[in-house]
Amino acid sequence: MEKPVLAEISARHVHLSKEHLAVLFGEGYQLTNKKDLSQPGQFACEERVTVVGPKRELKNVSILGPVRPESQVELSMTDARSIGVSAPVRESGDLEGSAPCKLIGPCGEVELQQGVIIAKRHIHMTPEDAEKYGMQDKQIVRVAVKSAERSLIFEDVVCRVSPKYALAMHLDTDEANAAGMAGSCTAYILD
Repeated sequence: MEKPVLAEISARHVHLSKEHLAVLFGEGYQLTNKKDLSQPGQFACEERVTVVGPKRELKNVSILGPVRPESQVELSMTDARSIGVSAPVRESGDLEGSAPCKLIGPCGEVELQQGVIIAKRHIHMTPEDAEKYGMQDKQIVRVAVKSAERSLIFEDVVCRVSPKYALAMHLDTDEANAAGMAGSCTAYILD
């Protein structure tokens, strides 16, 4: 049975806590929804921040909403190296011992002692999708991304199962570029 999945490019972005949103944008500030994302309730915001590392900074980094319990910065390995941070490859939310950085907004700055990660490639799926494909939460699979000149099989893709998700695989910009992806495409779970 073919197991198609939408493959999307997840570019560098920041998730903010309510506390850090207030410091960066002002007390009581609300994020502005610019565009809904494939995951239910998630959206790209009009607001942007600067992410600062020891070597350089990345300006105009997108914020994704809504606010989260902890602030988190998701970069590609190229981005992390370019700003001089040693970010671990982790699942979203696994921030213990991750890399530090500074965030700069229009109203203030926040020094994150940890929170910078390179997101582990993953597939969001509902329990119904998981049952249909014979998958389980945290299962590691291989996924084929086909393109005209750079088709690639990704190993070590973690399945994340929740009724809050919609079926989609997320790759960072380094991974998408390696596979020759120009935008979203259909990929295929191999096992």
